[in-house]
Amino acid sequence: MSTENRFFYEPSKGHGLPHNPLNAIIGPRPIGWISTRNSQGLRNLAPYSFFNCFNYDPPIIGFASTGWKDSVANIVETGEFVWNLTTRSLAAQMNQTSAPLAHGIDEFEFAGLTPIAGNIVAADRVAQSPVNFECKLTQCIQLTDAKGNKIDTWLVLGEVVAVHIEKHLLSTEGIYQTALAEPVLRAGGPSAYYGISDEHRFDLHRPSL
Repeated sequence: MSTENRFFYEPSKGHGLPHNPLNAIIGPRPIGWISTRNSQGLRNLAPYSFFNCFNYDPPIIGFASTGWKDSVANIVETGEFVWNLTTRSLAAQMNQTSAPLAHGIDEFEFAGLTPIAGNIVAADRVAQSPVNFECKLTQCIQLTDAKGNKIDTWLVLGEVVAVHIEKHLLSTEGIYQTALAEPVLRAGGPSAYYGISDEHRFDLHRPSL
């Protein structure tokens, strides 16, 4: 088979492109908008683009964090977190919660979001989000490369123990309407997002302080 029309690269040697294509190829990816509390009750809310669902029964979702961030630390400390669906109408506020705030500053307040208590876990849900998964930690795994060297990335997996869905997203037959929710998905490039809606692709630039 001819390889003349194939772009080839070895990741360890760099890709030589304007932006890493891996993020765009494996995508669009749903956003892991993760809310947590630490043992002192301080809230944290942060988006993670390396997120997905990994098992049906029991339902297990997970996200990866580059670096030991507050979300990971809080989850390991308390064993609980909430995933909140990011919709097109919440995209700007989701992006605000990615700002590098000082430890202890409440991202809910910073982004103008309303916390609401979980039914089972102590972590708060985003009230404006139409879907929330309350989760209990199952595993926190430090990733390694092919040689077995540990890297500064942590995979957090959690069992979904409670689900909240706004009723307007369910059809009369009880089927969840994915497109109606207008979920925001991570696409390629440094700031590209994709919404399953008429607006489709749009850009957000991570805020700096």
